[in-house]
Amino acid sequence: MITVFGSINLDLVVAVPRLPTAGETVSGRDHQTFPGGKGANQALAAQRAGAQVRMVGAVGQDSFAELALENLRASGVDLSGIRTLAGSTGLAFIGIDPSGENQIIVASGTNARVDAGWLEGGFSSRDILLIQGEVPFAQAARASLLAREAGASVFWNPAPVPEGDLRACFDMARTVVVNTSEAVAIADRLGIPGDPESFAERLATSERSIIVTLGADGVLARTEKTRYRYTSPQVAAVDTTGAGDAFCGAVASALDRDVPFDRALKEGIAAGALACTVTGAQSSAPHQTDIARLADQIV
Repeated sequence: MITVFGSINLDLVVAVPRLPTAGETVSGRDHQTFPGGKGANQALAAQRAGAQVRMVGAVGQDSFAELALENLRASGVDLSGIRTLAGSTGLAFIGIDPSGENQIIVASGTNARVDAGWLEGGFSSRDILLIQGEVPFAQAARASLLAREAGASVFWNPAPVPEGDLRACFDMARTVVVNTSEAVAIADRLGIPGDPESFAERLATSERSIIVTLGADGVLARTEKTRYRYTSPQVAAVDTTGAGDAFCGAVASALDRDVPFDRALKEGIAAGALACTVTGAQSSAPHQTDIARLADQIV
């Protein structure tokens, strides 16, 4: 079982001819609405990748709440841990250029008031807790502690990189996934080199694996004794918005099935690549059979 403690948003997406610079307005012809939020995205991705998933988070008392939960409900994610709080559901405003690159602004809404106490008594030693950076860091850290005290494994994707003492989650995490810019930001806080090789080598331990995603160049990963480097298959990218979340969901799902670490990385790469070929952070999350087929081609 994977428990996701994280954000739930509704994404408002506009395709634009180019991403704006500071102070600039760029117009798109229309907009699309998609369920989103890094927590919800990763929950859906893990479910589609073959795991049994429980989502714990919050939505508001507004018209956006049901739309934000629509894909999770349709995919069979356990929503018994979702709380409805006074206030607004989280919103993300996303611009996408013709190459698939994006800019995102997030209004946290009720995501800012999630409570790790909702997780108490909810873990077994076979579970994985999957957390990100879109909920208050103090709550994410407490959730990690609750999971580890129950013997569960913690999978941490600090995106965006939170404020606070990051060691609180590093010490609890068994798997950490960052992209290159997050690696640089975290390394600066920890006083270590931020290039992917050095970052992964310095932070990998016998209890913690480090994965650095490299976009179209694939991934670099380290355990205490082993280095892994895989390139990503070439795809026709139309939207990169959900690629990182698809990667995390697929890797967590593979680890939940006790798949070897190198195969889990390949399934994550395959899921991230496939996600780039479809618009929308959740609608792009691929299914297990498609992930496995493409992962078989990664060497």
